Amino acid sequence: MKNKHIVLGITGSIAAYKACSLIRLFVKAGAEVQVVITPAGKEFITPVTLSALTGKPVVSEFFAANDGTWHSHVDLGLWADAMVIAPATASTLGKMAHGIADNMLLTTYMSMKAPVFVAPAMDLDMYRHPATTANLDTLRSRGVQVIEAADGELASHLCGKGRMQEPEYIFDVVDRFFHHQEHEATLQDLAGKRVLITAGPTHEHIDAVRYIGNCSSGKMGLALAEDCAARGAEVQLVCGPVSLQPKHPAIHTTWVTSAAEMHEAATRLFATAHAAILCAAVADFTPAHTAVQKIKREGKAGMTLELVPTPDIAASLGALKQPWQRMVGFALETDNELQHAADKLKRKNLDFIVLNSLRDEGAGFACDTNKVTLLYADGRQQAYPLKSKTEVAQDIIDALCPLLP
Repeated sequence: MKNKHIVLGITGSIAAYKACSLIRLFVKAGAEVQVVITPAGKEFITPVTLSALTGKPVVSEFFAANDGTWHSHVDLGLWADAMVIAPATASTLGKMAHGIADNMLLTTYMSMKAPVFVAPAMDLDMYRHPATTANLDTLRSRGVQVIEAADGELASHLCGKGRMQEPEYIFDVVDRFFHHQEHEATLQDLAGKRVLITAGPTHEHIDAVRYIGNCSSGKMGLALAEDCAARGAEVQLVCGPVSLQPKHPAIHTTWVTSAAEMHEAATRLFATAHAAILCAAVADFTPAHTAVQKIKREGKAGMTLELVPTPDIAASLGALKQPWQRMVGFALETDNELQHAADKLKRKNLDFIVLNSLRDEGAGFACDTNKVTLLYADGRQQAYPLKSKTEVAQDIIDALCPLLP
């Protein structure tokens, strides 16, 4: 983090005092920190304290109080290598999500060219409110990284949901980002390779409006696609219906809905792929018959739905697999996890399989984190602690690269 420029935004939260510790960590690591604080933030911590820690005058208003000098939010957006808003109140998050720029901090965010990190800080009821949830989802969709406290292992400092994550944790997230950014600039271990990735759920339609599906968000698959592309690969992403969008220009996306559509696309694209990572949560069964119109409830005492198996994508590709190709599968299990994963690994001709369990808190569907164990065809196993899905993706690709011819 040496010589990095950090804009630290502070808002009106009781957690504002933690910003002092965060500044010390950034400065100790060699970063240059410029604090931008909201008017409400100054009610909780004084600019004098912050200025003493950073060695820079604190920016709060559009014009300096003493001489009327204009504080340029545009210049700050160009100067920064990262913007960290900690604490970030519900009000500030809402304004960020909806483009309301009524103070210096928000105009700086709107002008920011560098990556943005936010650490929410509010009571649990506010955090769980649908408006806050929607605002955070909007910010994530725009590339803002949300550093939130979580129950369980991820909350290394026992922060409860809604409370601001501890400064040490926030620092580690930003530090890892810079390390990965520098690593990415030199690491091109997938240059010239073509990687097929399946992601998200499939929806198997019952009628014109209803379907059988699951809770997969596609986050894990998209994280894998982004990491492969960052390492120089040409990525063919076959993705079910999700709200996320890939960002890297080397990711070519084929959008599908059903398991049959995903099977067709994956089979077609696998022929030229050096590796396939089958991360999608594909439905195992689909309705035998799909009604063209919406099925009405009136006049029916009940309904029996006949299901038939969907195509097994992993097994199909495993049968087609050539000696120069590698395949990675996923297994989400609820019991006898290792046994079921090992069986799937062998049956589907995989090189290794990524096992996660719904019994592990913070793993599985609708989480920003995952806890996985890799099982290899040669019998090796590698277990990892709970990590963000971005970090898990990096671990998986680190394991795949040495296996490629």
